[in-house]
Amino acid sequence: MTVKECYEAMGANYDDVMSRLRTDERVAKFLRKVAEDQSFALLCDSIASHNMEEAFRAAHTIKGVCMNLSLSVLYASAHDLTEALRGRSEYGADLEPLLEKVKADYARTVECIAKLS
Repeated sequence: MTVKECYEAMGANYDDVMSRLRTDERVAKFLRKVAEDQSFALLCDSIASHNMEEAFRAAHTIKGVCMNLSLSVLYASAHDLTEALRGRSEYGADLEPLLEKVKADYARTVECIAKLS
């Protein structure tokens, strides 16, 4: 799968990322780092242990990475979760659907990245 095909499959903005990073090789290099980053695992663990401050930081990191790489779908779900966690000190069941959306979008994203040629 090419970088452009990967972006199409993820529902991401290829033209936007190319305007910043300029080459498919550079984009692919940073995309592969997404799957290696520990922020997603930290997010899941932090919510499971009800550590809202750490969950916020992890969600915010994911959101920032997605913004820089124009990963539009995962950015949107990470943004929604980040805002729900902002300034929050207590766990609430309202976080679960937001987390599930991030999990689904993250899985789709890393699955596409794994197919890069």
